[in-house]
Amino acid sequence: MKYGSKTARFVAAASTAVIAASLVSCSSEPEIDESADIEGTTIRVTLANHVWTETIKELIPEFEEETGATVEISQLAEDQLSDQYNVKLNAGTDEIDVLMYRPLQENKLFASNGYLSDLTEQAEADEDWDWSDFQEGPASLTTYEDEIVGVPIITERTVLYYRKDLLAEAGLEVPTTLEELDAAAAAIHALHPEVAGYIGRTGKSAAVTQFSAFLFSSGGKWMNEDGTSAIDSDEARSAYKYYGDLIRNHTDATINPEMSWPEAFAVFQQGQAAFIADADSLYKNMTDPSQSTVSEQVGFAPFPEGEDGSKPYNVAAWALAVNESTENQSAAWQFIQWATSKEITLEMSKLGVMGARTSVWDDPEATAEYPEELVEAIKINGENGVGEDRPLVFQVAEAREIVGEPIVAAIAGADVDEAVESAHTAFDEFLVEDAE
Repeated sequence: MKYGSKTARFVAAASTAVIAASLVSCSSEPEIDESADIEGTTIRVTLANHVWTETIKELIPEFEEETGATVEISQLAEDQLSDQYNVKLNAGTDEIDVLMYRPLQENKLFASNGYLSDLTEQAEADEDWDWSDFQEGPASLTTYEDEIVGVPIITERTVLYYRKDLLAEAGLEVPTTLEELDAAAAAIHALHPEVAGYIGRTGKSAAVTQFSAFLFSSGGKWMNEDGTSAIDSDEARSAYKYYGDLIRNHTDATINPEMSWPEAFAVFQQGQAAFIADADSLYKNMTDPSQSTVSEQVGFAPFPEGEDGSKPYNVAAWALAVNESTENQSAAWQFIQWATSKEITLEMSKLGVMGARTSVWDDPEATAEYPEELVEAIKINGENGVGEDRPLVFQVAEAREIVGEPIVAAIAGADVDEAVESAHTAFDEFLVEDAE
């Protein structure tokens, strides 16, 4: 069994599941701020290619009918979207009113550059829309220097996927601690040498986001409060070593050193792994029998506790913001207010698009189509979740490459302490340059 050779054929099959776009009418109409009449206004909205976008497009006629405004959509692939923002927002364009952006990658950069309008007054004044209903982790990502600059629309958390049949055969309970996870992975691999006890992302940059749950739960963090590197702490070293050992020690396979989620998921989908901790938003890849040979045996659990408890990430993958340079500030806010209302978020959730509102996750109607075990894990992970899964800096991609080096070393069985020292020095130097 060789992960690197077998997973290539499954990458296409393991791409994000497309959710059916059949829509249910809203049970109640979301309230829209009528403080400014926007009838006849054209609201220019730039969105990424995403299931959220395809779904909201079907609902926009309701907004247009209620307000008399026209919504003009520009829809782009993620790379094209980034390129357009880099050019147009930097030039101070007024041709974009509402923008869909990635808070983890762009919130700090866009907000510090003055691209995003301050929405604090509008968000906090509208009690019916209710900013306090948004989960703390995602909401913190769309806040900058105590100003609300965006509204989360899509979230995800780390969930532990596991094989029910393998646990039952081994006579094991679902792991609730990292110590138990390691022991269960070892026991299952001993019973089934052809099965990896645990599989996870191994690519230097790709692994960073999922490794973050192990880091935070071990009491580690990426940066100190003074902006210096924290990855040389005892807690961080322990997390790096644990993650590497968990993947390396419980498999007889040759480990592909460049796995992102499709390759790692493919190993699990083929029945060649017992556990994987990854994004809950990808769960349909595991439960869809056309993609997964073990779809009937997949279980879901909260992220296990480490020395500092269970601290998975709970993040906003995408958000909506108002372009600071647009003259249509009120109309842009009214669109966001509608698109992120409790009613629209409920409709999105019923179609499998995971939002950030606590009230929606507590609504049985919203989660009726989700596996019950997954819903419970999401609620627990949402409460415990940390609002980041990577260093929140200006140059995120470069930071991930640096802090991911010890992950690769740990999985390969190299000297983790040496790798940490090297990465710590490089990360400190990077942080100085990044802050300038």
